[in-house]
Amino acid sequence: MDLPNESLGVVAYAAGDLRVEPVAVRQPAADQAVIDVAYGGVCGSDLHYWTHGAAGDSILRAPMVLGHEVVGTVVHAAADGSGPRVGTSVAVHPASPAADGATRYPADRPNLSPGCTYLGSAARFPHTDGAFVKYATLPSRMLRPLPAGLGLREAALVEPASVAWHAVSRAAEVTNKSVLVVGAGPIGALIVAVLKRAGASEITAVDVHDLPLANARKLGATRTLHATQTDEIAAVQADIVVESSGSHRGLASAVRGATRGGRVVMVGLLPSGEQPVLISLAITRELELVGAFRFNDEIDDVIAALADGSLYVDPIVTHEFDVADALQAFATAKDSAVSSKVLLRF
Repeated sequence: MDLPNESLGVVAYAAGDLRVEPVAVRQPAADQAVIDVAYGGVCGSDLHYWTHGAAGDSILRAPMVLGHEVVGTVVHAAADGSGPRVGTSVAVHPASPAADGATRYPADRPNLSPGCTYLGSAARFPHTDGAFVKYATLPSRMLRPLPAGLGLREAALVEPASVAWHAVSRAAEVTNKSVLVVGAGPIGALIVAVLKRAGASEITAVDVHDLPLANARKLGATRTLHATQTDEIAAVQADIVVESSGSHRGLASAVRGATRGGRVVMVGLLPSGEQPVLISLAITRELELVGAFRFNDEIDDVIAALADGSLYVDPIVTHEFDVADALQAFATAKDSAVSSKVLLRF
């Protein structure tokens, strides 16, 4: 098809300044394809750029197209023959791993590469524009074809589900183990779903709101607790705890709720800088505290599990908005008492 010169996109200019406006369609290089974006999921980082003009240490210094949780259809294939053909439905792996020539990292964990860029990230300047646009020009290596029978709307959760899958993999063996999940927002809910599929025997979910707890029960949680029930959380004594709230209070609950010799997987990104941690308790209980950051090739396992029905995620999408109503969509996504995953429809 003949590509248009511009298409509608969602652009963050500064804190409190989010605009839906025409964005230039970039002409693809030989190893790039253009996809007609069908759905985009609003992520916590997108909300931070809107509300704070920054996501952690990644500070907006220029207008940036948001969005990294996208699915769509190839309308212009890569000229060099790489990647899927025109008409293929695809999910997007938004990372571009890269070394910096100095910093060491495990070669088999490219998510830790120091020069890695991510769609819709202000970590570097010039910023890496995201894919909340009708027509997104992307490296063909980012595209993952969807199996027949897996629709685009169903696949809209592929990227965050890959984050959850990676977090569970950092817990090592979870089959027949008791697991505590602190924070049952979209990522926490997906973690519950992945744990259920992986055969965890007991899954306790914790949150401050009723909706996430109800979702967690639908996805396989055997028990739910309100975040204020601190004594009950501490009494769980789970083999594995996954902290996905991204708060120091949630991390404190995670440490208290872990059994002696247990493992705490920290996937919720706390604010940068020093944070209060119950480190003495972690030491005396010989807890293993491990981080979980983004994902690698887990995206392929997630696509397969969604396609064969073994990963049940239906309750997680609670709202869907046209891209023209992105401001309303972001406001809804920001209120975790009434929403889980909010989708933009392009």
